Amino acid sequence: MSWLVRVDHITYACAEGMIEKWAWFHIEVEGGKLVTRIDDVDPDNSKSSMKLWCIDYGAFGIALVEGIDRSDKSQATLFVERHGDHSVQHVAYDTSNLDSFMERLQKHGFDVLGEPISKKDGFGILKQLFCKGYSDLSPSETQFAEYVQRPRSIKEELEVTFSQQAGKGFYRQIEEATAEGRKTTFTNFSAKPSSWQPPEVAPPLSASYAK
Repeated sequence: MSWLVRVDHITYACAEGMIEKWAWFHIEVEGGKLVTRIDDVDPDNSKSSMKLWCIDYGAFGIALVEGIDRSDKSQATLFVERHGDHSVQHVAYDTSNLDSFMERLQKHGFDVLGEPISKKDGFGILKQLFCKGYSDLSPSETQFAEYVQRPRSIKEELEVTFSQQAGKGFYRQIEEATAEGRKTTFTNFSAKPSSWQPPEVAPPLSASYAK
């Protein structure tokens, strides 16, 4: 059974002054559609914030973030300083059931950043779960996974929207983890059996990949 349905969106971190240039590329060259433009996601934060622009391609989306530095450097700025302009910060995967998949992650020794967040993002209503980083870099500098659940019916929309208490946003979760110096990684693979071997190669789940 595959727990992942599709790639939901990819988030790129842009260097200062570059978000407009990369938006032009994704919209005018690749053919995406700008569906959300937020030039300050956290205006009351005296430390830092970021810009967030969302571009929709129909089957998936792209999010562009650019740091806004105030008394401190933005997490987006720190990420760009480590990895460069237009670097992939995270990929979000749509799941068949986010609550069940979170339990599965934790059962297998994978660590999440915080509780799931139910909200409306640039692409619609979703429930999202951010995980700890793939490496032991600062939470502001490491790449990480995001898992989401998009409603596919009115009933599921209600379940997605109201099944979790409102949580803190993605920016605040990473900001707090950075301030606390949390550098624990997604997993140390302690749950992986020492005898595990890859299975036999199987046909693609989707015939379209074979074309």
